[in-house]
Amino acid sequence: MKNVLCACVLAAGSTIAQAQLTRVTVASGLSGPVYVTHAGDDSGRLFVIEQAGRIRIVDAGGALLATPFLDITGPVRSGGERGLLGLAFHPDYAVEGADGENKFYVYYTGDVGAGDTFVSEFSAVSDTIADPSSERVLMQIDQPFSNHNGGWIGFGPDGYLYISTGDGGSAGDPGNRAANLSSMLGKMLRIDVDTQDTGLEYGIPADNAWANDGDSTTRDEIYHYGLRNAWRCSFDRDNGDMWLADVGQNAWEEVNHNVGNVGGLFYGWRCREGLVQYNGNCGASGWTDPQYVYNHSQGCSITGGYVYRGCELGTDFQGLYIFADYCTGDIWSLDPDNGYSRTTEFAAGFGVTSFGEDEDGELYYTSGSSVYKIVNPSAPDKDEDGIPDACAAGCPADLTDDGSLNFLDVSAFLSAFGKQNPIADFTGDGNYNFLDVSAFLAAFGEGCP
Repeated sequence: MKNVLCACVLAAGSTIAQAQLTRVTVASGLSGPVYVTHAGDDSGRLFVIEQAGRIRIVDAGGALLATPFLDITGPVRSGGERGLLGLAFHPDYAVEGADGENKFYVYYTGDVGAGDTFVSEFSAVSDTIADPSSERVLMQIDQPFSNHNGGWIGFGPDGYLYISTGDGGSAGDPGNRAANLSSMLGKMLRIDVDTQDTGLEYGIPADNAWANDGDSTTRDEIYHYGLRNAWRCSFDRDNGDMWLADVGQNAWEEVNHNVGNVGGLFYGWRCREGLVQYNGNCGASGWTDPQYVYNHSQGCSITGGYVYRGCELGTDFQGLYIFADYCTGDIWSLDPDNGYSRTTEFAAGFGVTSFGEDEDGELYYTSGSSVYKIVNPSAPDKDEDGIPDACAAGCPADLTDDGSLNFLDVSAFLSAFGKQNPIADFTGDGNYNFLDVSAFLAAFGEGCP
C-alpha cells in the first residue's frame, strides 16, 4: 500500500501562480462538448465529442467542419451523465495496410435498460467521414442506474485499449460493484482490439492481473478495480505513467498517479473515499492510496487532465499534471517532483468537462459550447520571432550547448568524431566519415537561430 501523507492530503501545499496561463477559443457553437483529441495522423486536426452522439472535426486551420465525422445520435442515450463519452483512435489509424487503419473506438451509453455501456469500433471512409454502419460492438455492459458511467477510453503505450467504467451509479455503490472482481463496473479494463479470444470481440492481454488466476468468477478484462467514477484518465506521453482522476462521493476528490503503469491495483472504493474510510470494515491495508486529494470546500467534482509535454507553454510547465474541478472551474497543476504540490494556474469558470491533447502535446479543454486551448502569453521568446524558445529549432552544431558557435564546438566535434560518439554522426547513418564532417561544417556555417 502506498501511503502519501503530506501537504497533498489536505491541499495545504496549494499555491497561486503568477498569472501566466490563459485560454484562447478554438471552436464555439458546439453542442455539449465533452472531450477533444487527435487522430495521430499528422493532420493537425482536432476531434471533438458532442455528448448527444456526434464527433466533430476542427481542421488544421481552426475551422469547425459543418458535417460531423460521426453521427450516432440514434443509438446513444444522452442526458445527465449519459451520452457519447469517450473516443480513441487506433495507434495505426493512419498506417496504410495495418490492422488499425481507419479504425477508431467510442464509449457511449446506449438506449438499452438504464443506459447500458457500449464500447464499439468504427471505420472512417475518408479523412472527414466515418461510416455509422461499420459499428462493431466490442462489449456491452449492463448499467443498473443512469449515473456513474465512467467513459474514458485510450490506448496505452503497450498498444492495448484501456476502458474506465463507473461503479454503476446511485450513491455509495449500493451493489459494492467496484470491489467485486466478477463485475466490470468500477474498473479500469484493458483489452486487445487486434485479436479475438473465443466468444469475445477482443483479446485478453496475458499479463492482465486476473487473466490467469484460475478463478472463473473474476473478469479477465480487469486491470484495476475499486474506482468510483474515474472522469478522465491519461498516459504521460514521455514515460507511459497512467493518471486517473476519480470523482468522489460527497467529501473528497482524488488523483492517482500510477508510476510505470503497473496493473492489478485496488484503488479503495467503496472502502474509502480519498484517504478516509467510507463504507465497510476493510481493514488498514490492501489498497493503493491516491497521490493527491482535495475536499469539497475547494470543489465538488474533479476533471482529470494530462501531464504537459508540449513546448508552447515553456519549460516551466514541463512534467506538470494539469487538471481542474468542474464546479469551481479552477485550472490547477500538480508537480510530482515537489510532493504533488498544487498551483492554481487560472480560473476558467464553471463547467470544465474535459481536457485533451493535440499531436504536439499542447493542451485543450471543453466547457459550455466551446473548445479552448491553454496558452502562455508570457512564454519566453528571446529572439521575438513569435515562436516560444522551447519550441524553437535547436542548433545542431552547438555541441557545448552554450547558445553560440565557436572553436569550442569545433573541438567538441573533433573529439566526438575521433571516439565515434553518436553526437558526431551528423548524417545519422551510423558511420563516421567525411560526410559527417561536411554536415557539421554546414550546420556550423548556418549559425544558431
